[in-house]
Amino acid sequence: MQVEKTLDELASLLGGRVAGNGSEVIRSVASIEDAGPGDITFVTDKKYARLLKTTRASAVIARAKDAPVGLNLLLVENPVAAFSKAIEIFRPAVPPPPGIDPRAFVHPKARLGKGVSIQPFAYVGEGADIGENAVLYPGVYVGADAVIGEGAILYSGAAIREGCVIGKRAILHCNSVVGSDGFGYSKEGAAYKKIPQRGIARIGDDVEIGASATIDRATVGETVIGRGTKIDNLVQVAHNVKVGEDAVIAAQTGIAGSTRIGSRVQFGGQVGVTGHIEVGSDVMVGAQSGVTNDVAPRSVVSGMPAINHSDWLKAASVFGRLPELKKRLAELEKRVRELEGKDKG
Repeated sequence: MQVEKTLDELASLLGGRVAGNGSEVIRSVASIEDAGPGDITFVTDKKYARLLKTTRASAVIARAKDAPVGLNLLLVENPVAAFSKAIEIFRPAVPPPPGIDPRAFVHPKARLGKGVSIQPFAYVGEGADIGENAVLYPGVYVGADAVIGEGAILYSGAAIREGCVIGKRAILHCNSVVGSDGFGYSKEGAAYKKIPQRGIARIGDDVEIGASATIDRATVGETVIGRGTKIDNLVQVAHNVKVGEDAVIAAQTGIAGSTRIGSRVQFGGQVGVTGHIEVGSDVMVGAQSGVTNDVAPRSVVSGMPAINHSDWLKAASVFGRLPELKKRLAELEKRVRELEGKDKG
């Protein structure tokens, strides 16, 4: 059933105030480019003003300082957060119904909380504990003695290996893997022998893990992803890594074994972090950077190897001019040789 709200009603629900026609009826949400009559969109700063000149949206969520003239506005402090709530109002998630599909396998010694939904061809191993209202989509694997917190959502193909722990309200997207063996081998002569990986991986409450991301189990002890951390698609977290709370790690990042990552860090895409180092809290790492040494808290670093961001920008600007500088240096060396030859003459 389609949801309809007046702009005044939305203001009450989202915690904002209306500038314009509060009786305007909103039926959906859309981007600035795609919005039409009946839609509400949002703007985060003045650089999008050119798009607002042509938008057909019935209303715009904005900050007062960025508010365009001549449109119905819902003024808030945080447009992104308000628009997120609007999405939930007009396009709410539709979870599958509770219950166990007969095509799923649930071990008789597994424990299931109230309201769980276990979809076709999911597997729940012996001694596993599935919390209340957790959802396991088709093809999910939960190994023996694993724990899935209440309200967690595991999308198709997600695999939680034996003994690992998934926190409350965690979200694991398709084909993510928690608790695969760490990359640990000892060299014996010319060959490599596997080091048994007998620890676990522990995922905190409210963590989100993207599609095809992999969190390895510890050799012994725990690999830990702290509460509220968000991990993008195709991220690799190696054995015995510890990541703090509310970190944001973008796609294709790789973190090598036993490294410690603080809370509230922000890693751009394709960051590489070497093993056995410490990256402090509130650190920002630019995309495609290689972190090879400890990074102090609140630092901003970029490059390979990662250095202070402003220093990297200066170095990068020089790097682009190296062919020209090489040519100029060769010319200067030639002139010096000519001058030296004249002096000898």
